[in-house]
Amino acid sequence: MSLYEKYSALQLTHHAGGILEVVMGASQSANRKLSTADHNLHRELAEIWRTIDDDPSVRVAIIRGEGKGFSAGGDLSLVEDMANDFAVRTRVWKEAKDLVYNVINCSKPIVSAMHGPAVGAGLVAGLLADISIASKSARIIDGHTRLGVAAGDHAAIVWPLLCGMAKAKYYLMLCESVSGEEAERIGLVSLCCEDHELRDKAFEIATKLANGSQSAIRWTKYALNNWLRMAGPTFDASLALEFMGFSGPDIQEGVASLRAKRPPQF
Repeated sequence: MSLYEKYSALQLTHHAGGILEVVMGASQSANRKLSTADHNLHRELAEIWRTIDDDPSVRVAIIRGEGKGFSAGGDLSLVEDMANDFAVRTRVWKEAKDLVYNVINCSKPIVSAMHGPAVGAGLVAGLLADISIASKSARIIDGHTRLGVAAGDHAAIVWPLLCGMAKAKYYLMLCESVSGEEAERIGLVSLCCEDHELRDKAFEIATKLANGSQSAIRWTKYALNNWLRMAGPTFDASLALEFMGFSGPDIQEGVASLRAKRPPQF
């Protein structure tokens, strides 16, 4: 069985030089929709990094979105299932934890290419990637407080380290969007580029990484990511608080307001 046979929500393409391109929500791209993390995509986003780590043919992974943006966050049906079903909530909690730690612990370097809205589970991989690239059209949003739950996922483990505590609190507590240019200015992403340059820039950087000393690059990643591992208890607490919120009253209003496309009334 192919290592990648079980993946259907992700489009996976092997390129020359050991580069694997991971595209989220490929089945939705034909309609130019935003990729939303439903049950399948959320699970696959958590698992793919272990598979990449086990694949000797891959030297670098690129993750990007199709259509109107990078990722649109959690599918509302999944969110409602999490709010209403304890078994789903505990399963997705483990997937959310695995997603963060699997990206951090994947020995292969990861390059993200973000355009348009970048929200939810996709954003986890986008900002935890070793080299993160945002186009000028990118709108990075951690939407948790808008939904009525704590900013869990990846936020507590990496935002304060990337852009400082003051900026992290501002954007995470107020649920404000960050443009690609602003994200580069405050250090939230590695680079910002024009929209039409995004994919080419991602491949340019991935090719440099693939052509470099694999042991040196992978060990450098491992050492630097110890900063993130030290923040593990902070992340674990934030994720627990987020998922506790899925059993509270505010999540119902958050989902209802999103469906009605109106401001929430908490």
